Amino acid sequence: MFTLLDRYIARQYLINVVLLLVILFSFVVMIDVTLNLQRFVNVAVREAQRQNQELTGVRRWVVATLLVANLWWPRLLQLFNYVIGLALIAGMGFTVTQMVRHRELVAVMASGVSLYRVMRPIMAVAVVMLGVRALNQELVMPRIAHLVARDNSEAARRDYSTFPVDLMSDGQGRNFLARSFDPAGERLEGLSIYERDEAGRVTRRIDAESAEYRGGRWQLRGGLAWPMEPRSAGPRQADPEPVSEVVSDLSGTAILSQRYRTFAENLSARQILGMLGDERLKPELRQSLTRIMLGRASLTVATVLCLIVAVPFFLTREPRSMVVQTLKCAPVALGSLLGATLAVVAPMPGLPVELSVFVPVIALLPTAIALGTSIKT
Repeated sequence: MFTLLDRYIARQYLINVVLLLVILFSFVVMIDVTLNLQRFVNVAVREAQRQNQELTGVRRWVVATLLVANLWWPRLLQLFNYVIGLALIAGMGFTVTQMVRHRELVAVMASGVSLYRVMRPIMAVAVVMLGVRALNQELVMPRIAHLVARDNSEAARRDYSTFPVDLMSDGQGRNFLARSFDPAGERLEGLSIYERDEAGRVTRRIDAESAEYRGGRWQLRGGLAWPMEPRSAGPRQADPEPVSEVVSDLSGTAILSQRYRTFAENLSARQILGMLGDERLKPELRQSLTRIMLGRASLTVATVLCLIVAVPFFLTREPRSMVVQTLKCAPVALGSLLGATLAVVAPMPGLPVELSVFVPVIALLPTAIALGTSIKT
């Protein structure tokens, strides 16, 4: 049960973490707005013209401001997942520094309270914030993934726009080419599918007016299959065969994952497991999705370990300069956090994905145990 001291430290720590996040978010948004202000204004004018309206004076800037808010609120939720670890470590440093400045740590130790008790509410708040990140990643981000994928010129758009599909391959080695893809209905227009043999030569081409993805297959409308000569790009002189469907693992979600680099990172674990359950999934895509899913768990544990590594630099029995302690802590704790993040996303030759993503945890665990038990109290 939390005592008065625990609640006081937890409140101060939480306030510092939230303030750091607000400052960081404001800094990032202001940089983007400063560099792209005219682009937001142009989007506002274009949308007004589309609705047969005219923006002048203050109204133009008000609409541009609303477009900035519309573009950045989902991005900030994604940014929260990326920077919460940094905010937790920095917030811990500020919290303990404030307690040292006001001689509160001296009073705590004089009352016979262990410094590990000071560490307890900090770790509790950190675990809660990481839990919020997990909920945000699993429940919120999958619902707004289409909003995160927008660029500044698409600030007024509320959904994915259609885009052409340029030679995307599925797990069976087929190449898909389409005039346009509508993500909302998982619908392809002007579809051509090229089937290849083991040598990579085209053996058959399937053309369709449109196709919709249902139940693990593309249901074709007006589908015709043309046999292809091995040394020719054109069809053989033979009647085409009607084709009604094509079984493929290249779903609408897979197309979006290949089109937008960050889309797969915003999928929930349930969605990723659903894609991994398809045995036809391409090996490289399977490894990428596995790395994303397991990497989240690894990075969460690594963040807690990095915080444990950082705490002993500030929780000291003897009075020390917090500036010096910060300079000592920064390269160790922040370097460990950055290294863990890079190790999670980067493949390691010779190691399976299921093991390589947990290398940062394995590397940080002995250090965290050694430093965490070195606090003199």
